[in-house]
Amino acid sequence: METTTQRLPIVAADEWLEPVEGELNARYARYAEKMAQIEASSGTITNYANGHHYFGWQWDDTLDGWWLREWLPGAHDVYLFGDFNNWQRTELRMKRDGNGVWSIFLPAAMYRDRLTHGSLYKIHVHGDNGWLDRIPAYAKRVVQNEETKDFAAQFWWPEYPFDWQGDNFNARANGAPLIYEAHVGMAQEKAGVGTYKEFTKKILPIVKRGGYNAIQLMAIAEHPYYGSFGYHVSNFFAVSSRCGTPEELKELIRTAHSMGIAVIMDLVHAHYVKNLNEGINELDGTDYHYSKSGEAGYQQYWDSMIFDYGKREVQHFLLSNIKYWLDEFHFDGFRFDGVTYLM
Repeated sequence: METTTQRLPIVAADEWLEPVEGELNARYARYAEKMAQIEASSGTITNYANGHHYFGWQWDDTLDGWWLREWLPGAHDVYLFGDFNNWQRTELRMKRDGNGVWSIFLPAAMYRDRLTHGSLYKIHVHGDNGWLDRIPAYAKRVVQNEETKDFAAQFWWPEYPFDWQGDNFNARANGAPLIYEAHVGMAQEKAGVGTYKEFTKKILPIVKRGGYNAIQLMAIAEHPYYGSFGYHVSNFFAVSSRCGTPEELKELIRTAHSMGIAVIMDLVHAHYVKNLNEGINELDGTDYHYSKSGEAGYQQYWDSMIFDYGKREVQHFLLSNIKYWLDEFHFDGFRFDGVTYLM
């Protein structure tokens, strides 16, 4: 008895896809298999994509202090340092667990007056590529020194969380999207880099008057080279500091919602900047941390690095990044850049 495979709705709706139906079926089968694995281990993909609630800085009520955790399986030694310990590189050694996660606990009794909102920090990593000062992959704020042009992570711990009260915007109830694409830094008529505050005050009213019900924002995640238009991302959980603070971006989104405008993020998960000083390339000292080793991990046309999507930890990192932007900033959706390389 012959069995028939149910046709995917996307193919049934578009006859132009019929020549590649077999490939689409194969990809969907891989997706279904992976989703089943995630649900078996975590219940739901929502529960699975919570890496940002474990890695990076996390407050521990029971122990009364902060944990810093980072996945660095290939590292030989890792230290935390910053302005809170006078930039002493080898004073605060992190400990490695069996999964390649390095962590350190800082008790509030000792560090409350030193590790404060706005403190600068890095990690000192000993790997196969030597001893390097690096920025953690889960850093949620990264800033550039105006004089040295060096980037550093910033301990971002506002006294009060952003007040999202009243923001009950539902993009699905907003009708078919009419999207206005914008780059916050380049949206102003003045010379120089525009800010989230300026965009909120000056550009959102223009978008509203134009009849648009959605905006797509480019260059949100931190990137060291402004001329890349935000497509060479270095820090996937950090808002571009050139345009302002995370709270100012949140105010932009909340204001847009109050005007009936959905906010879509131009999300770059197809590749990442190859820089060692700012980005995640060779963060644990190996060339196969977030990428495959050698040429397989390099995108020659973009001069950047490609993620190893087959690695479970990379999948967890990227899915957690998606959930982070949805939960923390109330983005309504994403436009994925370079989708032909997301495989």
